[in-house]
Amino acid sequence: MHEDVAEILLDEETIQGKVRELGAQISRDYEDKRPILICILKGAVIFTADLMRSLTIPARLEFMAISSYGNRVRTSGVVQILKDLDMSIEGEHVLVVEDIIDSGLTLTYLVDNLRSRRPASLRTCVLLDKPARREVPFKPDYLGFVVPDRFVVGYGLDYAGLYRQLPYIGVLKPEIYQGSA
Repeated sequence: MHEDVAEILLDEETIQGKVRELGAQISRDYEDKRPILICILKGAVIFTADLMRSLTIPARLEFMAISSYGNRVRTSGVVQILKDLDMSIEGEHVLVVEDIIDSGLTLTYLVDNLRSRRPASLRTCVLLDKPARREVPFKPDYLGFVVPDRFVVGYGLDYAGLYRQLPYIGVLKPEIYQGSA
């Protein structure tokens, strides 16, 4: 365990089991389609890569980068698209892959934005849900885990760009991020 992590919430084996389960469900639901997975950078890149490898159907990959946090631990409430899609999604089956949902503001904004581009279908797959932080109602179509309202890092999730490489999801020690709210 990394010295800045207070405890491990989800170990690598548990995460990989859930990713395989999600991959199997998505493969069944999209068996006659060729979805475009939209990976939300940077946090969802590890989850998306593992999820794609677990699919048994053809799928394409696109990337978007959005931000409402910067280097803070709480959302600013202002969502910015930092990198948009490189292709049109009109008439396509789209699956947005995100690392975590807490306030719901970012995913609500993103889904509304993508719907305006007229995809054939649009669903969301989220690894972690922090419902205690929800400000707007949002229920992902596919969900990995519900987690408590604690600052989590690892498996793509970061604090100030660090800890993404950890193979587990752990709780960051408060003294690491104090003063950043």
